[in-house]
Amino acid sequence: MTADPHIVATWVKGWTLARETAPPCPYGDGFWVDVGWPQQKARYVFAALSPAFGELARTIDEPWVFLKACASADAMRPMLPARWSIQRPGFLMTCAEPMTGDSVLPEGYTLDVTRGAVSIVRVLDRAREEAAIGHVVVVDGFAIYDRIETRPEHRRRGLARVVMKLLGAIGEAHGARCGVLVATPDGRALYESLGWELHSPYTTAVIPGD
Repeated sequence: MTADPHIVATWVKGWTLARETAPPCPYGDGFWVDVGWPQQKARYVFAALSPAFGELARTIDEPWVFLKACASADAMRPMLPARWSIQRPGFLMTCAEPMTGDSVLPEGYTLDVTRGAVSIVRVLDRAREEAAIGHVVVVDGFAIYDRIETRPEHRRRGLARVVMKLLGAIGEAHGARCGVLVATPDGRALYESLGWELHSPYTTAVIPGD
């Protein structure tokens, strides 16, 4: 599956806005982001495996610099020297229609919504503790979803569906015509149940640190 470079570029820009990092900089046919976190110094993101990706894999020797590409792990692995470790699989997904299915906030939970450049939806339990959360930012007509999480003790109650549907409504209100996110294997099933489609595999490699 070949990723659309425009979708990838828009997702990278949205990710940096949602995470409040430095903006992406072009690097070859991909992007470089100065992330600046202890266990993620920087990331390079590519819409496909390319000579620029291969050159980075050969020359980078420091830990916590991430290489990411819209490609399968099997395709990426031959390009990586032995010092690199491939992380759990990811999936670049899109949703060009309103999300499907019902979402009902269970009894005992309340919503906390912050609208802004980065909008945040939280589900709080009876103790006003965070049970689930999600973020969305709109970039050039795309709603970029980020950090959709439900705490383990609150899972299997439909909270993530509530978060996603409300984030979707916020994105639409800000002119978004299509949603984009990167899903984990567990998250992929949820998003597909809401009408999202797989756009491409998304694989990450890093040199682990101590």
